Amino acid sequence: MRLDKFVGKSTELTKHEVTHLIREGKVFVNNEVIINEATQVHENNQIVLNGQILKTRSFRYLLMNKPQNTICSNIDEVYPSLFNYVDIDKVSELHVAGRLDADTTGLVLMTDDGRWSFDIIRPTKQCKKVYRVGLSRSIAEGVASKFLCGVQLQGESKLTLPAELEIINRKEVRLTLMEGKYHQVKRMFAAVGNRVVSLHREKIGNIILDVDVGQWRYLTDDEVNSFTH
Repeated sequence: MRLDKFVGKSTELTKHEVTHLIREGKVFVNNEVIINEATQVHENNQIVLNGQILKTRSFRYLLMNKPQNTICSNIDEVYPSLFNYVDIDKVSELHVAGRLDADTTGLVLMTDDGRWSFDIIRPTKQCKKVYRVGLSRSIAEGVASKFLCGVQLQGESKLTLPAELEIINRKEVRLTLMEGKYHQVKRMFAAVGNRVVSLHREKIGNIILDVDVGQWRYLTDDEVNSFTH
């Protein structure tokens, strides 16, 4: 973790105040003055400000049902940020673990624990993500077999990892992925001659979406720990 982030998570100081104090030589790491706010520190280091040993606040882990036409950014852009729906202190410290496009709805996980979110999104973890997909035309025969074998996406050198396809009806399916390439769901269906018209994420790992649109809740300890094994 960066030193400025550690100090920020251990105090009520603003980011500007934290940076100023570090550059003024007011922060000690293991009895050594550190004036570079980008220095990487560990929670086991002894970090002292004004004679006080700092301890970071506990990390926070949230689940949210993302509304359509919101973005997984900390600031409003063309569309508003989904963080506008989260009414907690220091919400700007949160980030999304596995972003969704503006027009995609459903389950997002938010946290201020970077190592935890990395475990979710890194390809080697092969964390399963389940999407409900609406299509512009009826699903063709053999698509499930193709997805299970992997398909070639435009601009990619390798096939996609095996993906499970469950047919709900002619124009609606449930797709389970173990990776998260750019616009992957849309590109996979384009590769088999179809087009995604609606996309909703229902599940990440063992966590199932269980709140209404625009609502959020904290994850349970079991849910948090399910990604660390």
